[in-house]
Parts: sequence; structure tokens; C-alpha cells
Amino acid sequence: MMASFPSLWFVVLILLISSTSYVAAYSVNPAPHDGLFPNGNFEEGPKASNLKNKVIVGKFSLPKWVKKGLVQYISGGPQPGGFYFAVPRGVHAIRLGNRASISQHLIVKKGSYYSLTFSATKTCVEEEVLRVSACKDSADLPIQTLYSSDGGDTYAWAFKATSNVAKITFYNPHVQQDPTCGPLLDAIAIKEMLPLPKPTGNIVKNGDFEIGPHVFKNFSTGVLLSPHSMDVVSPLQGWIVESLKPVKYVDSTHFFVPSGSYAIELIGGRESSIAQIIRTIPNKSYLLTFTIGDAENECTGEMTVQAFAAKEEVIAHHKSHGKGSFTHASLKFKAISHRTRLTFWSGMYHTKVHDFGSLCGPVLDDVKVVPLY
Repeated sequence: MMASFPSLWFVVLILLISSTSYVAAYSVNPAPHDGLFPNGNFEEGPKASNLKNKVIVGKFSLPKWVKKGLVQYISGGPQPGGFYFAVPRGVHAIRLGNRASISQHLIVKKGSYYSLTFSATKTCVEEEVLRVSACKDSADLPIQTLYSSDGGDTYAWAFKATSNVAKITFYNPHVQQDPTCGPLLDAIAIKEMLPLPKPTGNIVKNGDFEIGPHVFKNFSTGVLLSPHSMDVVSPLQGWIVESLKPVKYVDSTHFFVPSGSYAIELIGGRESSIAQIIRTIPNKSYLLTFTIGDAENECTGEMTVQAFAAKEEVIAHHKSHGKGSFTHASLKFKAISHRTRLTFWSGMYHTKVHDFGSLCGPVLDDVKVVPLY
């Protein structure tokens, strides 16, 4: 038995070294409550010896991240071949080639919900998709449509932590003729989604949209919230995006917001709608009130928002001059069950005056439902 001790200690030593190497290699970091991932803006780049032209060489060469496949380290600006890659939130970004990915491990709270905010832009003519996964959840986000011509498209996606360490991966599932083709990824942040406070004087949860995903402070074109079919958990607590197109979460620092700090912009006409199911008492009457306006982002013209509750509907009108104005609207309805769906969509399609490639639309804010006695 004594002779076996050296072998046993050797095995223990190997295990300790392996565990230490695993933690060091995979860079397990505590998730911030609300902020960038470690090296989430990719400004800390690979060593020059780990770059072949723009291609990152080595699985662990990108600080804080693990990469697989053909991943490029991009500097914003003109590129070979006449391309131009905009990186509005800094200098550097990551480009995911055919079936390439980057991932990071973060320490999270098991059972808690988190939302991710990240910049993603297509770089080739072909259809492009970005697959995001965390714990047991994943979604394929189509990024073929450009919502901001300056490369500032930003998305949010949410997940539930099923363990104390979450592996978060961004993956390009497509194979193109050009192996370097794929999404340009930048500015990745995370936010812990705390339980919503109980509504007081308003049946609608988060009706003022003040609780949502991380919004970048230094540069923002709004945060795109994808349709519900792509989200197991909504990054906008209390609400469901139940349409073909996303809606946009806008902040008062970069847009006009009728009330508070945040609102929703309905950017895709009837293809982008938002809904919530509220608790009601059958045969009881209620009053729905809400505000619509323009985000002061060169979106002008006649705007309409259609609101539905129980068997009732209203079309709210707003004349936008792009200066940041708003209109109040209301709807009385009688509940027909214990659950009532509130739905809002824009009745028209809009583009910006000086940028026909950028979709825009009316802003929705301050949604309230109160019982009528």
C-alpha cells in the first residue's frame, strides 16, 4: 500500500494542474450586474505573433475569450477589396467566418435571468445569421436586414442560468463561398434581470418600459428586441414581442422619450408588435391609456398605433415633424376573461427622411390599465 502513495500523489497533482489550467484557459469571470463582458469591446487584442493578417491564430489568443474556427480581429474603417467596416463603439471588433465561434465563461447566479446586449452587423451580400447560446437556451438571430446604416445595429437576448457558470457563445452557423464571410460582432454586455416590482395603481407590468436590457451610454441606435419565437425569456420584462420584425428599445440620452428614460419604437409597421397578458375580472370595465410620439430621429409623417384589448380596439394618430412630440390615447374595454391580452402595433411603415435604408416608427410609452368603478 505504501508504494502506491507516490502514484496517488502524482494523479492528484495532475488533476490540480489540469483544473488550474482549465480555469486559466477558459477565463471564468464574475458576471457584472450591468455592464460589459471582460474584454467585451475587444479592445484588448491578440499578440502580434498570434495574428496572421487579420486571422486569430490559437484557441486562447483573444484575451478573455475562447475561439473556434476562422475568426478575424478587425479594425474599423476601409478594408481590402473596397469594403468598409463600421465599428462605432470603439476601434476593434470580431468577425466570425464559416462555422466559427467565440465563447466566454461567466460566474452567474443559478436560477436567475440575464439579458445580453451586443452589436451585430452583416458583412457580406449572402444571408447571415448569428446563433447565440447560454446554458440550455439558444436562438438564431437573422441579421440580414440592416436597421442602422452606420453599423450600429444592437440586439438583446435573454436566458435563464441553469448553473453557477454560464458558457456564452456567439456562433456563425453558415458556410459561404468566402470562408471569412460572417457577422461583425462588437460591444457585448450582460445585465441581471431582477424580479419586477409589483405594479401600484397600474395593472400593466413595466408599462413605462423603464426595466429592460443594457443600453450602451457612449453610442446607441437603440436595442433591437427580437420576436418571441426566438426568445425563451424576453429581455424586456413583462412584455412579448410577437411579430415577424423586432421592436426597438430606445433611451432618452439618444432619442426623444415621452416619459422617463426608456420607450419602445415600433419600427416595422404591422410586422413589429408588442403585447402583454394582464389579469382582469370578467365583465369588469377598464381604461387603457398610452402615449405615442416620435423619437426625434428624422422619422416624420402621419403615424398610427393600433391598440387592442379584449374585443375593443383604437387607432391613435400622431403627426410627426421629427422634433420629438407626443400624443395621448385611451381605450375603454370590458374584460371577457381572467386574462386579457394588450397588443400594440404600428399601422404604417416609415423610413428616416435622409436615410431610406433605416426603418423607424412611432414611439410607445407609459402604458397603463386601471379598473373603472
